[in-house]
Amino acid sequence: MNVSYEYYRVFYYVAKYRNLTLAADALLSSQPNVTRTVKALEQALGCTLLVRSNRGVRLTPEGERLYQHVRIAVEQLQAGEEALSRENTLQSGVVSVGLTEVALHCCLLPVLSDFHRRYGNIRLRISNHSTPSALAALRSGAVDIAAVTLPLPPPAQKGLALRVIRRIREIAVAGADFSGLSGQPIRPELLAQYPTVSLGPQTQTYGVYQQWFLRHGLRFSPEIEAATADQIIPLVRQNLGIGFVPEDFMEQAQGLFPLTLTDPLPEFCICYARRIDHPLSPAAKELERMLLSHTDA
Repeated sequence: MNVSYEYYRVFYYVAKYRNLTLAADALLSSQPNVTRTVKALEQALGCTLLVRSNRGVRLTPEGERLYQHVRIAVEQLQAGEEALSRENTLQSGVVSVGLTEVALHCCLLPVLSDFHRRYGNIRLRISNHSTPSALAALRSGAVDIAAVTLPLPPPAQKGLALRVIRRIREIAVAGADFSGLSGQPIRPELLAQYPTVSLGPQTQTYGVYQQWFLRHGLRFSPEIEAATADQIIPLVRQNLGIGFVPEDFMEQAQGLFPLTLTDPLPEFCICYARRIDHPLSPAAKELERMLLSHTDA
C-alpha cells in the first residue's frame, strides 16, 4: 500500500486536536483541504477514521488504532528534524577526536579549549593514540577526525586527507646523572653509547629515529620504551636514559637539560587527518575550521 506521508501527517494533527480548524491552523492550511486529505486517506485505507460532531471530531476504533502508530512515527520524525536543526546550528552534537600526546600538548589544547568555550553544548570525545592507532581509528569510523605526529614530509595515507598544521623539532634531554654531557657537542657515535628512552616500535617516531641512527652507521636500540610521549620526561628524570622530546615539552621538564648534538634530530610535523569519502557533521566541520586556522606550517 503506497499512501502519501502527507495524508498521515494531516491525520495526526486532526487526531491530536480532535478539531479540523485547529488542525488546519497547525498545518498552515484550510479546513476544506484538511477534510479532503482525511477523506483521501480513508479511501486509501478502506475504512472510516473519524466522525464529525458538534464538539469537533471523534475517532472511530479504526482511527484510534491508526493514531497510536501514526503518532509515534510523526513525533519521531519531528524529533529527528529538531535534532538535525540543533546540530546544524551548533547547539548540540558530538565530535570524536583521535590524537597523539604530542599533537595534544603542542597544538590542540588551546583549540579544544576555545571550541568548548564557544560551543559548550557540543560534547568532545578525546582518545589518546599512537599515530598508527589514531589513523586506524579514523579509517574505522571510531573517531571523526585525528591529529597525529608524522615525519616530514608526511607520507601519503590511503583514503585520508592530511594537512600539516605545525612543524616540530625534537631535542635530546638528560637528567642529573648525565651532567657531564652538558655544554659539549655530542656526535651521534657518542650518543649511541648511552642508554636511551624512546617510544616503541609501533610508533612513527621510532622508525624515524631508527633511520637517523642508521644514517650514521649506528643501531637504534632504546633500553626503555615508553607508551606515550609524556612518559619519557619522568623516565629521563629518574636517570634511566637520554630521551627525545619535542622542544615544547621542556616547559614541563624541570631538572633536565638539553644536549647539544652535532647533527640535529629529525623534524616532525603535526598533521590534521580526515577521511576523504566521509562527510563531517557541522560540529566536526567547525572544529576542523578552528584547528586549520591555527596552522603555522
